[in-house]
Amino acid sequence: MSSSDVIVIGGGLVGTAVAYGLSRLGGNITLLDEGDDAFRASRGNFGLIWVHGKGRGAPHYARWTRESGRRWPTLAARLRDETGIDVQFEQPGGFHLCFSDAELEARSERLAAVRDEVGGDYPFEILERAALRERLPQVGPKVVGASYSPMDGDVNPLKLLRALHAACTQRGVVLKAGHGVERITHADGLFTAHGGGRQFRAPKLVLAAGLGNARLAGQVGLNAPVGPSRGQLIVTERTRKLLDHPTGHVRQTDEGSIQIGESVEDAGFDDSTTTSTLAELACRAVASFPMLGRLNVVRVWAALRVMTPDVCPIYQESTSCPGAYVVACHGGVTLAAAHAFRIAPWIDGAAAPDELGAFRGDRFPVADHPAQALDRHHAY
Repeated sequence: MSSSDVIVIGGGLVGTAVAYGLSRLGGNITLLDEGDDAFRASRGNFGLIWVHGKGRGAPHYARWTRESGRRWPTLAARLRDETGIDVQFEQPGGFHLCFSDAELEARSERLAAVRDEVGGDYPFEILERAALRERLPQVGPKVVGASYSPMDGDVNPLKLLRALHAACTQRGVVLKAGHGVERITHADGLFTAHGGGRQFRAPKLVLAAGLGNARLAGQVGLNAPVGPSRGQLIVTERTRKLLDHPTGHVRQTDEGSIQIGESVEDAGFDDSTTTSTLAELACRAVASFPMLGRLNVVRVWAALRVMTPDVCPIYQESTSCPGAYVVACHGGVTLAAAHAFRIAPWIDGAAAPDELGAFRGDRFPVADHPAQALDRHHAY
């Protein structure tokens, strides 16, 4: 039996960001990580800090994402100062490329709608081809224009995860790797997480277990109807500096390789790659930037996003088991700053952020399925 003040279940980007934020506020934190048997979305994502385009029809989500983007420079600086790890955070703004006039017009309408819904604080530009060529000279002839926003950026997600783990450990968080949680019990104001023949006990418990939240949430009176959405990615050989800004589907990493992604597939829990999807990704990347066609591919992989039915996050404290919280989202990189600096204080006892009322898990019927909303709220 191991006791602490808070148990955080999930050692990916969401769980470690919350644990890091809690550790800055004091108390004894235990972080349980399932290990390499987990799907590990945090080790297979695209690394974007992406704001513009998210949240049409959901202004609370647009504001929440925007606020996290504002706090990202602080998170990156604190992690660097505390751990010496540069997570390669950059926020030069990002481009969403469009391949037809109709697509560009729809993009303009979408962003204008989000700007109006959030009350105007939502900077972006719509660039037709001539103006885009001045900003992105490498762009291919099939691209007719793009949207641009200074709110966007990127980061090395593996270095981010490493930095969060290092910062948690330095601050006294007890990290237990290879400790998947099989069940949770609640009695006498204490939660007990059972797994691997061990028991961990605390008066507060945070579910940040990604796709595992769907199985665990009901055990503490919460609803987390999350499901998988597969995304496949391509990485090329390292090359000279070609891109100064990320786009929604192509970015250059800090090590010089080109990362290509953005597929959205309903494939259940199958995290394998497919030649057809990878070919589509490669064709779109070369159409966007023809010079990429000269590069060799060195690695491909697939990962499973954690999706809710409306794509927006889930944040809620249990009413039947007070002290149990669920934190679930597909934007673990973008929302890392919000999780460390806004969700963690709420869990610690501070007032809930204004937006959280709209993110409760009980907004969904218990049997709701996340695949229903993928086409309606494409947000990558």
